[in-house]
Amino acid sequence: MKYFKRVLFIFLIISSSIFSQNEDLQIGTSLSQLRQNQGAYYDYSDPEAVNIKVSIWGFVKYPGRYVVPYYTNVNDLLSFSGGPTQDSNMDEMKIIRTTVDSSQIVIEVNYKDIFWMENIKEVNKSPKILAGDVLIVPGEPRLFFRDYLSIGLSIFSVLISLSILILNIVK
Repeated sequence: MKYFKRVLFIFLIISSSIFSQNEDLQIGTSLSQLRQNQGAYYDYSDPEAVNIKVSIWGFVKYPGRYVVPYYTNVNDLLSFSGGPTQDSNMDEMKIIRTTVDSSQIVIEVNYKDIFWMENIKEVNKSPKILAGDVLIVPGEPRLFFRDYLSIGLSIFSVLISLSILILNIVK
């Protein structure tokens, strides 16, 4: 009987590792790996909850792969990633979700809808973050007055230097 229990126990361990196919879910976390920051992998997991693996890419302070509790929403994920940069376009965020049949769907998220949730219809509320989702925050570099001033002064100083050089050569 002891031999049968040992074989059954070993079989259960091996079969659980073989048949567990969803790598984007984990239950709890190891206390030694809390808030690990290596290679754009961030662990904000809850040791007492089911945790999911999601990614956030684009114009945020810390893009990468995150392990977060299943109850995390888009605002929490943006906060974990350090927030959007000044170059981000928060009106065109997208969630790329892989469905069960391995097709991908794109869900558009408007930050104004998230921020002013009481003013929008029930249909347009931000979708829930699920395991394996990728949140993309688009953007483009923007120039401000100080940037234009710096470029203008650089061009002006080059023109003055060239004119002084030409005047010295002509003399």
